[in-house]
Amino acid sequence: MLLGPGDDAAVLKAPDGRVVVSTDLLIEGRHFRRDWSSGYDIGRKAAAQNLSDIVAMGADPTALVVGLGLPADVGADWVDALTDGFRDECDLVGATVAGGDIARSETVVLGVTALGDLGGRTPVTRSGARPGDVVAVAGRLGHAAAGLALFGAGVTGGSPDLVSLLEAHRRPRPPYPCGPGAALLGATAMLDVSDGLLQDLGHVADASGVAVELDAAALPVPEALSAAARELGADPLEWVLTGGDDHALAATFPPEVRLPAEWTRVGAVTRGRGVRVDGQTWTTGGWDHFRA
Repeated sequence: MLLGPGDDAAVLKAPDGRVVVSTDLLIEGRHFRRDWSSGYDIGRKAAAQNLSDIVAMGADPTALVVGLGLPADVGADWVDALTDGFRDECDLVGATVAGGDIARSETVVLGVTALGDLGGRTPVTRSGARPGDVVAVAGRLGHAAAGLALFGAGVTGGSPDLVSLLEAHRRPRPPYPCGPGAALLGATAMLDVSDGLLQDLGHVADASGVAVELDAAALPVPEALSAAARELGADPLEWVLTGGDDHALAATFPPEVRLPAEWTRVGAVTRGRGVRVDGQTWTTGGWDHFRA
């Protein structure tokens, strides 16, 4: 950052000559609840979901710009904690908050724009997957969805496994280094898993004109998800396939690529259309903002 907050606009360096830009909106009651998450948690979450979009293009995040709407009942301590959350999440990737604006609103509203630099790499889009590619994921799947289900059932504590899922809902942990790393490995398509693995891989399938075949046995279902499933009488695989907000990365790679340990192979790209699990169409989807 060449010039930070304090003037009408910030000035940033763009060493690559290209700027990767993404934006997201978070609305209280829709994306978070203040009785479940602290200001610090919400700052971390808001930063994470935007930084994740940048690394999903194979770029390095450089800065965030934040628009903030606040109701009258929000105090300075809450705003300070929110700011600390943004700062600490940005520190994980060497980015900064370059500026923003604040206005009065009925509920807490966050509009976040993220910027990134490709470092000379070709951006990894959703449209490059080819039949024969392998499908792999990096990061956690289903944890935030399980945490949301626990909160919704009135579970606010318990075993370490359950607490870890509640924390996963409050604060995602995107696998930031895996995005630029995948670009260097030759990933043919990539995106962050914000609305559910099935739905998001459906975007890759549609954009690339291919089908994606997933192997259920290869999908990671850790004990924490199984513990929550026992607590709630749920199917943990449904959280893995349809749960959003973990901001894992899903990517396709040429079959000859040797994947690092951070990536788990979960399927393959074939000819056809859509996404199937063990050859079958899954009956439930992921998050859709406009679906009842």
